[in-house]
Amino acid sequence: MPNFFEFYQLPVAFNTNQALLKRRYYELNRQYHPDFHTQSDTPEQEQALEMASVNNKAYQTLSRFETRMKHILELFGMLVENEKYQLPQTFLMEMMEINETLMELPFADDPAATAAQTAQTIQAIEAAMLNAITPALAAFDQNPQQTELLQAVKEFYYKNRYLLRIKESLRNFAPH
Repeated sequence: MPNFFEFYQLPVAFNTNQALLKRRYYELNRQYHPDFHTQSDTPEQEQALEMASVNNKAYQTLSRFETRMKHILELFGMLVENEKYQLPQTFLMEMMEINETLMELPFADDPAATAAQTAQTIQAIEAAMLNAITPALAAFDQNPQQTELLQAVKEFYYKNRYLLRIKESLRNFAPH
């Protein structure tokens, strides 16, 4: 797997300098964009096309917190394909209550109010999770050798993915 931080010559960090990232993206875009290689020979055109594709993928990955977090976890071997990660029981119980609320939503006295209240609950959980993980993210950014911090980030990542599925369910159940 390519290391997109190396590609852009940026430090591995959860809180990436977005202005610098964008500047590096545009620099490489100018360098590798296929339109600038129309007069080149075929191998050079193919190389430019491949590098332009890597540049686009790298920018898409590093410009968003969720995909950047996943990339870092993958770089350090923390995510395993088809892994059945076990979330904490307290979190799963909280999610079970929200799921039950979603299932009962069509039968609620005021489905719109119940949906709004559920959305606020989810938002509060997300905010609490982010507040709890922020010190670990900052500590890792200061010293990426602290790989023990990545276990907490991995748990945050899986909790966040779970919440994204619940929010999608809320959108599907919510009255339109």
